[in-house]
Formats: sequence, structure tokens, C-alpha cells
Amino acid sequence: MGGGRGVCSEESANGGTDVWSSYNGSADHLVVMVHGILGSTADWKFGANQFVTELPDKVIVHCSERNMYKLTLDGVDVMGERLAEEVIEVINRRPEIKKISFVAHSVGGLVARYAIGRLYRPPRRKSQEDSTVGACEDDSRGTIYGLEAINFVTVATPHLGSRGNKQVPFLFGVTAIEKVASLVIHWIFRRTGRHLFLTDNDGGQPPLLQRMVDDCGDLYFLSALRAFKRRVAYANVGYDHIVGWRTSSIRLNSELPKWEDSLSEKYPHIVYEEKSKSKKVDQYAMDSIGEDDNCNDELEGELVTGLSRVSWERVDVSFHTSRLRFAAHSVIQVKDSFMESEGADVIQHMIDHFLLT
Repeated sequence: MGGGRGVCSEESANGGTDVWSSYNGSADHLVVMVHGILGSTADWKFGANQFVTELPDKVIVHCSERNMYKLTLDGVDVMGERLAEEVIEVINRRPEIKKISFVAHSVGGLVARYAIGRLYRPPRRKSQEDSTVGACEDDSRGTIYGLEAINFVTVATPHLGSRGNKQVPFLFGVTAIEKVASLVIHWIFRRTGRHLFLTDNDGGQPPLLQRMVDDCGDLYFLSALRAFKRRVAYANVGYDHIVGWRTSSIRLNSELPKWEDSLSEKYPHIVYEEKSKSKKVDQYAMDSIGEDDNCNDELEGELVTGLSRVSWERVDVSFHTSRLRFAAHSVIQVKDSFMESEGADVIQHMIDHFLLT
């Protein structure tokens, strides 16, 4: 991988790819890029090179390889454990790393959420001795395997799963078809399909995505999300036939904004941006859920409510004028830099708003 001026790459023993600037070795910020279902390290090739080119000597990008192709069908939890192990290996290999961010596409966003739940380390409690000698205040956010957590960015990720009306647009919003899909999806996408349609009940437990909106045993899903300085959800407002707008932007139906064509020359496909503050569960439930929210699926409302306990930046994207608008799910990531280059402004938007410290 590479080819851009000043960009180097290195293949790990297991096939993962690290990308960094060749100017010097001062980068201490690890950016882990995670692909989606049936994907590979190549899916983030364009994004990785753009990050390193635009942020020379600031970041080292690692394109995850542990869950490629058919391995993405093994389930969000299994993939999350693999990703956590992979990140630990990268951190151990590069002792200069002090900070960490994630950029994940599609199901990869769920895998990354699981992995950070495993990697989260609670803040160190200040001892009485530390207090008496005037030690610095502890970071109340906690860390990701000892690293400062900076950006957690998801791109067209089905945070609310794929069940529910119009959450998978290619099912045309027909309730009967959507119900049948939830019953047979595991025939195609195996355990991952069960997780996406929330039909799993391992050991009588609630569905995995329901458990992932809170800390659960030794998996600190919510605490890990809260540890990051910013959380961002990029979502296609339409023409993404794989992941619907509500589920990728973590919104109820009544919260979907009215958007207009972008007037920005730099970001022609960014049509709406908002920053939301974290909300208490009871406040959110009372203030936000209305009659027009398709909450005949109460579980969807519960997932939105749970994830809203941390703040999110939401960036809505539209390719409705693009010749490849029907491939919006891939274009937003620029999976193919030759065919899907129209999504490059979305990658640029990520880079321009990326926190380095």
C-alpha cells in the first residue's frame, strides 16, 4: 500500500498493513481502520493514504486484517475479540504510540465498538500519597489499553442493527419481507446476520447489540465510548441500500433532519452536520420518543436511548446526484479509488476535523 509522496507501508506477519509518513518517525497516534462485512484491508487503502499524506508525522494508520472476507460472518463478538488482540499486537510492536483512534466502515463499526469494550482500562484511582504530593489529576475517561482515546469514527454503521422498518433499504420497507429476512438472514450471513437482526440469544442473554449499549460484565462498552474525546457517525441519507439512515446516524425517525444540497465546494456531499450532547436515559425517553418514530420496535428506541448517553457528532452525506449513487454504501468509504472517487470529500472532511491530541 502506498505510492503517495512520503508515504511508507509495512505488511505485518499476519497480513495487516501499517501506513505512515516517511519524513521522520515522530508519529505517536495510532489510527485503526476497520472494514465491513466480506471486506479486507484494501477497502481502506485510499483513506489510509489520505490520512498519512494530509497528517504527515502525526499518525500511523493500521488497516485491520484479522477479520477479512468470510471471517466477517463469524459474529460481531468473535470479530471484536480478534480485533482487540490485533490492536494489542500493534501497540506492543510500536512502543512510541501514545494515542489511539478508530475509523470503521459498516459492520466494522460494531466490531470496533466491541473491541474497545474489551480494551478499555478504567482510570487509575489516585492514592492518598499521590494527593499529598500534588500529583496531576487522573484522566477520568479511562484509556484504551493504556492509550489516550481521541476519535471514534463510524461510517455507514448499523448501530441499531438491521431489523426494523427501512433499516435495510433494499427490502423496500415492506414489513412482511423484513420479517422474513430476519428469519433467514443467518443462512447467508451466519452468526453476524443474527447479531444484525437482533435474533441472537446466546445462553438466554439479550441480543448482543442490546448489551453493547452499556457496560456488561468485563466488557466496558459504554465506558469505552465515553473515553474518546469525540464520537462521530457518518451516514448516507439515501441510496445506501445496505444500511439505512436511522441506524447509521443513531436517530429516531422524528429526529431525521431536513437537508438541502451542499453549497460547499470542498465538501459537496456533506449535506447536514450536528453535534448532540449526552442525555440521561429518562430525559431522552421522555423528551424524544414520539408517535411517529416507528417504535413499534421498542428495542430500536432502547438502543437509541442507550447510545445517546454519550455525545455524538452526526455528519449526513448524500450522493443523490452521483452517477454511482446506488453504490453509496461503498462510495462514502471510497472503497475503490478509481470508480468511487466522488466520496473523497467525505474522507477529507474526516481528516480536517480529526483531533490529534
